[in-house]
Amino acid sequence: MNNWFHSWRAAIRIARRDAWRYKGRSFLVLAMIALPILGVSAADLTLRSSELSTEEKLDRMMGAADARFNDAGAGGVPILQSPDGEMHTPAKDYGDTVWPSGSTDVTKTLPAGATVLTDSSGSAKLTTTHGLLQTEVRELKAADPMARGILTLLEGRFPEKADEVAATTHFLESSGLSVGSTLSARGYDRTYRIVGSYELPNDLKADQVNALPGAFLAPYAKVAEKAGMARGGVSTVHLVKAPGGFTWNTVQQINTKGVVVTSRAVLMNPPADSEVPLYQKDGWANFESSAGAQAAELAAVGTVVGLAMLEICLLAGPAFAVGARRSRRQLGLVGANGGDRRHIRAIVLGGGLVIGVAAAVTGTVLALILTFLLQPVLEDAFGQRFGSFDVRPLELLAIALLAVLTGLLAAIVPAVTASRQTVLASLTGRRGVRRSSRVLPLIGLTALLLGAAIALYGSVVSDQFAIVAGGSALAELGVVAMTPALVGLFGRAGRWLPLSPRLALRDAVRNRGRTAPAVAAVLAAVAGTVAVSTYAASTEAQERAEYRASLPHGAVAALVVEEGGRDVPAVRDAVQRHLPVDTRADVDRVQVGRAGCSPHEESPGCGTYEIVIPRANECPLWSGSDRGEDPAAKFTKEQRRKLADDWRCKQNDEGGIYVDGGLMVGDATILKVLGIKDPGAEKALAEGKVISFAKAQVDQNGKVGVKLITDTVKANQALQEGKPAPGEMKALPAYLVPDEEKSYGVQALLSPAAAKAAGLTTVPMGSLFSTDTMPSTEQRQKLDGEISKIGSDVELRVEDGFVNDSSIVLLSLAVFAGLVTIGAAGIATGLAQADAEADLKTLSAVGAPPRVRRTLSGFQCGVVAAMGVVLGSAAGVLPAIGLRLTEERQQLRFYQQALDEGWGAMSSPPYVPVVVPWETLVGLLVVVPIGAALLAALVTRSRGALARRAAI
Repeated sequence: MNNWFHSWRAAIRIARRDAWRYKGRSFLVLAMIALPILGVSAADLTLRSSELSTEEKLDRMMGAADARFNDAGAGGVPILQSPDGEMHTPAKDYGDTVWPSGSTDVTKTLPAGATVLTDSSGSAKLTTTHGLLQTEVRELKAADPMARGILTLLEGRFPEKADEVAATTHFLESSGLSVGSTLSARGYDRTYRIVGSYELPNDLKADQVNALPGAFLAPYAKVAEKAGMARGGVSTVHLVKAPGGFTWNTVQQINTKGVVVTSRAVLMNPPADSEVPLYQKDGWANFESSAGAQAAELAAVGTVVGLAMLEICLLAGPAFAVGARRSRRQLGLVGANGGDRRHIRAIVLGGGLVIGVAAAVTGTVLALILTFLLQPVLEDAFGQRFGSFDVRPLELLAIALLAVLTGLLAAIVPAVTASRQTVLASLTGRRGVRRSSRVLPLIGLTALLLGAAIALYGSVVSDQFAIVAGGSALAELGVVAMTPALVGLFGRAGRWLPLSPRLALRDAVRNRGRTAPAVAAVLAAVAGTVAVSTYAASTEAQERAEYRASLPHGAVAALVVEEGGRDVPAVRDAVQRHLPVDTRADVDRVQVGRAGCSPHEESPGCGTYEIVIPRANECPLWSGSDRGEDPAAKFTKEQRRKLADDWRCKQNDEGGIYVDGGLMVGDATILKVLGIKDPGAEKALAEGKVISFAKAQVDQNGKVGVKLITDTVKANQALQEGKPAPGEMKALPAYLVPDEEKSYGVQALLSPAAAKAAGLTTVPMGSLFSTDTMPSTEQRQKLDGEISKIGSDVELRVEDGFVNDSSIVLLSLAVFAGLVTIGAAGIATGLAQADAEADLKTLSAVGAPPRVRRTLSGFQCGVVAAMGVVLGSAAGVLPAIGLRLTEERQQLRFYQQALDEGWGAMSSPPYVPVVVPWETLVGLLVVVPIGAALLAALVTRSRGALARRAAI
């Protein structure tokens, strides 16, 4: 035991001295190991720090209160809720009958003697230095001790008077205001002074102002209602503090009155699932990650970590081999002085241990420092404040041990190789004859065939991505194991090459022990890059084929549906001033009720409308049942598949412009902007007819029915009962546009004069624009800034056509693979130069010009890079093809299932192409090897150091 300790102590001291002597190589290996450790440790620290404890979550949710009460919206009927209050439903199952809805008085459920604080939220367009900004208004007495923790005060104070507010820092930055400024709301003559700034710990990017309860929302709602503007909804929760808190039994008692309770005591000590009645109902179980899902997640993480360690070992292994080769005389002296093979192995392994420990310490310390210093930046990126700087020593230690293990694994093969050399060979520098293993290629071939079979099964028989990925990973490991044998096959091409590349290829094949790891490292990196690139290029081709333009190329849509189109003129003017507009087509929409009502608003005085599909034109798969039953259930699978091709069931999947109710009001310029050239459409529009793009809308008399619904409450009740909504019907003559015309989502078009003649009230909605040239980025930015000053919720859309978002990903992957390739090839070249020093001296002695050294070095690097890139490209394409075939089977199964269930008309047969990214492959196969060769040639000296010729 004592001898073992002293021998390892001496070995580590020698290894530490060598690492310090060859700082460049040591730093290279240390960086390769430390950088992943730095990234993983920083990710662990960030993740743990961003995870809030239950106490921290409660403080941000309810401050110092014991519970938070809010209305379930079920009309006061008994409800069941989850312990955290996120899920709730009426205790009674109402089936196909009308489900209860409506508010209840939460204050009646508050216990006697409780302290209550109301927290109400609404929204309003507030005045800023730039114009108007849609902002959340929160009425909460933030200075109350019970609210401590909900808002974090940064400057000034919270409001204490009715004409004071505080604002979030993000709102102040967006609005250009500051503490001491005043603000108001649109159409509101009352002003408020900003007395403080704060932030929401859970949402740092929120635009919010804080006022005292009753100081803003109620008076603003009265002004908005009087002006005919839309009234924003107000939600109120009650923060309650009571002696003894609220147990789970107390929460369930309050649930019987239709109120949801989020209790601090319950969340700190949650009940078992068996004690939660909600979880006993069908479809309301506690959906947490299953053991199988967690095992699969751990397996995926383990696979990624394992492959990353393999890549690092393949890259760092040759570097340790370089050190062992250059220290062979020192190792020979150890053997000459009585050291045996285990001492030689201990010295080389000690180098891996020293570098691994240094990398672990460096990566962990840098992760701690950088994460701590960059915590504010990380919090801004996450959009929330961390609870605390949470350091888990055991997790960091486990990550650090990975660095030590990686260093030891990378040094194993060089250690075994160095220990097998005789003392005489080490002292004289002779390498002897080396024979490659015949077992490893056979194991690799077995793994390759088995992995390929698994991947083939997963892509052809099964539709599980995990099977394909697992098989592909096994096959790639098999190719890595076969690398020495594959390198030997490359050597047969040397007879057709000139002198320098022939010498480089012969040297690489002869010394497979140093060539194979470098080639395998390049292979693994390139294979992953090619696989991801092929998958991304194939996905891009699929998305391009499935893309549906919302407008003609270069056209612009600017639509506003709030406040009766009050800001439409300003929006139209802004678009025309900032974009190269050719034609402007104004668009109106049908309005039922008050002019300020938004579509589908259910406030008093607001209504809606719909285009009624004639009974004969309704799809049998979706209609025909008034009892809540599935209409498709009465048909067989064969009948459902046949009905999927029925014109009544075909859906207009063009997307694009959406108009509530389906009827757009405008003149013939809309047809021009949309590129509709049917002369009959323009003529019919001039005659006062509805231009219909959906055959199902037109009845047998050639008319389209429009139903005006003024009572939305009765309409919703009728909808729940499966009955038609009550309303006034208007039949308008129609013209059906031929199918070949593309409407870009427009269902029906009516001229303003015809709408007025039919008794339909219209309000401005916006405009469609055609452009002379594609709007530039600068023009769009200026337009966005102008619209933000208007303060309206504008749906602004510029049709750019299909935009490829994966190009930057492909470029990044190619750069990554290129860097790994150059690094691995450079390491192999350095090892080759250390091995071939005697041969280079011989070439110089027989009269070879100095440039031969530089040329040979370049070709040695290029040969390693080329072999790795060729093998990696071949190994990377196959997994991507397997995954795409699996996706095709999966999507085809979903499509066939949709046909069988009667929903096939809403989808189209899947198109899952396989596209090879030739640009990426050409860059890897040609540019990267040539670049690696040129770089190696440039950094290599033409003349070596003077030394005497070794005796033979």
